Amino acid sequence: MSVLKSVVCISAGLVAFCLPPRAKADDWDQKTTVTFSQPVEIPGKVLPAGTYVFKLADSQSDRNVVEVFNKDENHLYGIFLAIPDYRMKTPEKPIITFEERVVGAPEAVKAWFYPGDNYGHDFVYPKARAVALAKVNHQPVPSMPNELAANTVQPTTSMNQPHVMALKNAPLKAQQPTEETTIAEAFPPPPPPASAPPAAKMPATLPQTASPVPLIGLLGLLSLSTAGWLRLMAARMK
Repeated sequence: MSVLKSVVCISAGLVAFCLPPRAKADDWDQKTTVTFSQPVEIPGKVLPAGTYVFKLADSQSDRNVVEVFNKDENHLYGIFLAIPDYRMKTPEKPIITFEERVVGAPEAVKAWFYPGDNYGHDFVYPKARAVALAKVNHQPVPSMPNELAANTVQPTTSMNQPHVMALKNAPLKAQQPTEETTIAEAFPPPPPPASAPPAAKMPATLPQTASPVPLIGLLGLLSLSTAGWLRLMAARMK
């Protein structure tokens, strides 16, 4: 079966990006405008070629919830679950990566990275589709139960809606090419940054750098001088 290799879309001409002119402090939702020149697959549906807006709906959650809107943000195509992804090199521009796929099928979105952030969002697919992608890719694909797929296409942005909470509480697995494993086994966290060597501790007491003998001699000389001066003053007073 023929497949196309996975690609980073900014180098393949499939997608163009546009970031809103906002301050870094306002980028908590990581809003990114994406233009696809060809149809692409996201969990549960295929987006026709066109312009879309990707945003984080709940950036405080340990399971990211991604919203996909139309260009004018007046139509919500879906709310999608993602797990953290990681790149060693910090991206300077938005990046969307794709899964390998059978020739003739739309590219399947794998992950989305916002510029300046090493952590991205790896999309969670319904189990049946995740199994198929894992077999084609020979790589693990995060999955959720098939029956939760309908929750991804509800037209709402409220994080309190039952279907959104169902997604956030979904039991996630990782579909390997030949078996199902846990997310922790298939997607281990990145290694912690190298820590700086511990600072040298100051000793409890400072070492003695000189003998006290010179100080004793100086005190003796001062005592003799004081005694001589007192005798001289006493003789003058007689």
